[in-house]
Amino acid sequence: MRHKAGYHGRFAPSPTGSLHFGSLVAAVASYADALHHQGSWLVRMEDVDESRSVKGSADEILHTLEAFGFEWDQPVLFQSQRKTRYQEILQWLWQEKQAYACSCSRRKIARQARMGLEGPVYPGSCRQTTTDKVLGKAIRIRTNREEICFEDRIQNRHCQVLERDIGDFVIHRADGYTAYQLAVVIDDADQGITQVVRGADLLLSTPRQIYLQQLLGFPRPEYAHVPLVTDAQGRKLSKQDRAHPLSADNPLPSLKAAWAFLQQPPFLQQPGSVQEFWQWAASAWDMDRISLPSCRQCATTQTPSHPQ
Repeated sequence: MRHKAGYHGRFAPSPTGSLHFGSLVAAVASYADALHHQGSWLVRMEDVDESRSVKGSADEILHTLEAFGFEWDQPVLFQSQRKTRYQEILQWLWQEKQAYACSCSRRKIARQARMGLEGPVYPGSCRQTTTDKVLGKAIRIRTNREEICFEDRIQNRHCQVLERDIGDFVIHRADGYTAYQLAVVIDDADQGITQVVRGADLLLSTPRQIYLQQLLGFPRPEYAHVPLVTDAQGRKLSKQDRAHPLSADNPLPSLKAAWAFLQQPPFLQQPGSVQEFWQWAASAWDMDRISLPSCRQCATTQTPSHPQ
């Protein structure tokens, strides 16, 4: 891949099971966008929560990606190997009094909190805590009433007031694991990621990540959240459900189905190989097509028929 200066994308699966068609849609969008812009493209294994990782899943995911013609430009980064880096940033936030320990249980929060965009809004019960004893406690980041807005390349403009809509959110869990929101911000900054193309299930997380980027002085990537693939009941496909696993033995039909789901230009000539598919994708990719009215309902569209 010839790299255009300034474009750095990534695909970041969790090793909790086999890749499925929904994963492929996100990966195709991310990789095609990088190819089209002659950028670099990385793979990150988001195994920060090691308790959820399934043995052998990471190797299986990488094997599947290779079979589908994906090529990454740096060694795969594993979050589970970055604990020291996460702790360093966490310590800085603590010293700057941007973070505090919280001993509230989920049940207690649910009893006291009002509902927000993604569940109960933490009511700030432990905000005035001054203890340095954090063992067995969650660590939360202090939010404020500043409105955080961003222009998504697919989903248009989104705004949140974190204190009102989300509350002080967890950046380090009581079980000792760094929370996803903090880990992904640190990883994107350290890897120089400039373009985040991922599933729309993470759209509401983005203002939290932007807030952390601001606190830490990290650059803000551009974001594009692709529509989700759902099953017949309207549920997002999940690795844990073992939903629609991809077959590395016959990748081309699934690649073409993902291309169609993303409302991309029809092939002038049907690709006869994975290599020919990616050659077409690099030249024909058009993210603006995903925003067409016919695709704005893709998030509730059932899984397209395609060979597994």
